[in-house]
This record gives sequence, structure tokens and C-alpha cells, in this order.
Amino acid sequence: MSSRVASCTCGQLQIHCPQEPTMVSLCHCLDCQRRTGSPFGIAAFFDAAATDIRGLSKTFQRVSDSGFPISFHFCGTCGSTVFWYPSRKPEAVAVAVGCFADPSFPAPTKSVYDKRRHSWVAVPA
Repeated sequence: MSSRVASCTCGQLQIHCPQEPTMVSLCHCLDCQRRTGSPFGIAAFFDAAATDIRGLSKTFQRVSDSGFPISFHFCGTCGSTVFWYPSRKPEAVAVAVGCFADPSFPAPTKSVYDKRRHSWVAVPA
């Protein structure tokens, strides 16, 4: 088991995750594409009660493609979305994998909204 820290670009907002993620998911929905500015988003899911948030966040709430609200937390200084709370999984917090800035982070084990996946994106087996 290893502890990981994800942070925004300026470092003001952090989430400390003392456990390994329960799941790492690659999402191809259009809202994740817009949120990240890339053709997909990658989220690591953790037990929300075990995490420690440091710094101040602003929030943006939207309804997911599946109809459930999601509350995104981002840095008010640099604008990076660091983590979010999916109401569909009330015990979980999702963390943007890129915010860990760790090339050895575990690969995604799940891919969702594949019908919106860009044809040139290869998904890990």
C-alpha cells in the first residue's frame, strides 16, 4: 500500500490518498473531454472518508451522462480540477490521475462511454 498526493498546477489544492485506488477508469464522455481538454479523462477512485483535502477549492456541479450529479472541485487560483464526488458512488471520491504527476500510476482497468472514444485512442487491455 502506498500513499499518494494529487495537486493542482500551482500546488494550493491537494488531496492526500493513503490507500491504493479501488478503481482507475478511462472516460470518453464529451463532458470529460471538455473538462480535460483531451479526448478522455482518467479518474482514480478512492474511499472518500480516508482522504485528506488541503487547500481551498471552488466547486462546479453538473449532471453526468448517466443522469447523476457530480460535484467537481478545482483550484480557484490555477483552475485545475483535482477531484470530484460522483453522487452515484457516495462513498467515493474520484481524483484526476494527471494531478498525481506520477508516470508509474496504475493503468486504467475500466473504459466507459466507448461510443464517444476517438477512433485513434487505444484502450489498455
